Amino acid sequence: MSTSRPPNPTQIPNGLPGLTTHLTGHDASTGKAIVQESRPGNWSVYDDKLMAFNVVYTTSKFPADLNNDADIKAHDETMAKGKLGLVNSHGTVCRVVDFAPGYECIMHRTQSLDYGIVLEGAIELVLDGGERKLMQRGDVAVQRATMHAWKNTSESEWARMIFVLQDCEKLEVGGKALKEDLGRGVDGLPPSGNDA
Repeated sequence: MSTSRPPNPTQIPNGLPGLTTHLTGHDASTGKAIVQESRPGNWSVYDDKLMAFNVVYTTSKFPADLNNDADIKAHDETMAKGKLGLVNSHGTVCRVVDFAPGYECIMHRTQSLDYGIVLEGAIELVLDGGERKLMQRGDVAVQRATMHAWKNTSESEWARMIFVLQDCEKLEVGGKALKEDLGRGVDGLPPSGNDA
C-alpha cells in the first residue's frame, strides 16, 4: 500500500500513510471556525513492532469543556503523564491502531463502549465465545465490554483501525462484575484504572 503521504517519524515502516490531527477552534475576533493547530501522528510501538498506537485525542470528562481550550489542555496533560491505558476514566480516547500481517493481539476486555472502524485491510473480530467476524474496510464493530481480540487476516499487508473508546458504567453479567482484563498484558501499556 504505497502512499503519497510520508510516514510519521515515530511510525513503523509499514507502507501505511502518516497521520495528521487537525484541531479546530474559533477566531476570537470573528467567531469563525479555524484550524487552530495541526499535529503529526505520534506512534507508540508494542509487541515486538507487530502493533502500533497513535492516540489522536482524549477527553477526561463528559460532556467535554471546550471553553478556553480546556479540552486541549486536559488532553496534553493526559498524554504528558504517560499513564493512559486503553480507556480514559470518565472520558474518551480516539486511537488509530496498526496491525502487522498475520498478527492477532491478546484477548482482552475493557470497561468501555468502543467503536472500531476498519480503515485499511481486513480485520477479524475474535470473541472469547469462539465467534469470529471478518471486517472489511469501512465496517464498524460496536464493542460492548466483551472479551475480544483483533487479527489481521492478511499474510502480507498491514491493517489499520480507528477506535473511539468511551468509559462506561460498571457492567454485571449473571450477577458478576466484569472488569478490565488485559490477559498477559502488553509491555508498556498500563491498566486503565476505570473499573475500581
